[in-house]
Amino acid sequence: MADLELGLDTFGDVPEDDSGALVSHAAAIRQVFDEAVLADEIGVDVIALGEHHRPEYAISTPETMLAGIATRTSRIRLASGVTVLSSDDPVRVFQRFATVDALSNGRAEVILGRGSFTESFPLFGYDLADYDVLFEEKIELFARLLDEKPVTWSGTVRAPLENADVFPKTESGHLTTWVGVGGSPQSVVRTAHYGLPLMLAIIGGAPERFAPYIDLYRRAAEEFGTTAHPVGMHSPGFVADTDEEAREVFWPHYRVMRDRIGALRGWPPVRRQEYDAEIAHGSLYIGSPETVARKIARAVSSLGVGRFDLIYTVGPVPISARLRAVELYGTKVIPMVRDILAG
Repeated sequence: MADLELGLDTFGDVPEDDSGALVSHAAAIRQVFDEAVLADEIGVDVIALGEHHRPEYAISTPETMLAGIATRTSRIRLASGVTVLSSDDPVRVFQRFATVDALSNGRAEVILGRGSFTESFPLFGYDLADYDVLFEEKIELFARLLDEKPVTWSGTVRAPLENADVFPKTESGHLTTWVGVGGSPQSVVRTAHYGLPLMLAIIGGAPERFAPYIDLYRRAAEEFGTTAHPVGMHSPGFVADTDEEAREVFWPHYRVMRDRIGALRGWPPVRRQEYDAEIAHGSLYIGSPETVARKIARAVSSLGVGRFDLIYTVGPVPISARLRAVELYGTKVIPMVRDILAG
């Protein structure tokens, strides 16, 4: 799979410094910037930055970060992961990413999503009761904006547009736009309806269980007469020099974050046995470069995806360990995955 893209994904988790103290949000933002520049230098294909509005995460405006990264990088693709379109305005989202596209000479990508966290809705004055209609109407408008022609549109969640021309235009006339999906068949079908690429968030369980979603996407695209693009996936993981080091560095931070989220969603506390099983058979890509590369290659091969993004941060993993993880991913894991798949 010579055209396979291998990327990194982060929400800007606030890390610890060498003394074990949490850094500031400002320092966490600068840290992600440094990691993105390193990723560009060592051959990582994509850096995707997620949007959150919680204290554990520093990135609330991925496109602002990506604009800064664009000025210090030359080849890495710059994506959101994801932009919560439901609580944003489609016109402004297009304008901001078209600006990033200009600064990066055409490297910008937006991954649109409904949001697995809901803090942005009350923060920006949206009712969670409108969760579905907000996304349905806004993605319809965004899909029209991608034609980069005057738009006439009306709906229930924002003011109508009458022959509205939106600027800036992209130089290529094409802003790469994905839809991030966590496991809803309706979302898969909607993505196919608009002819947009599908990015699957596979964060637990065997990745092979998502094969029916990929098949559904392709069948729906055929039925709609749209294009079924190569599917992407992103999953959490961590790379260190040895399997043991990777597991032990990652585990305490993974446990805290998993249980914090689980408490909000009614999940029981995670046990170490579950963590180890998820590494062995599920969707945690944790270990030495060889271990992680072999697991990525298996997932990519079994699902037939065209892109894999590793969510390489969780909670306050120390800065030094994060930098090492990025270095190993770019210099060791990516070449190994390509070699395995070429063999």
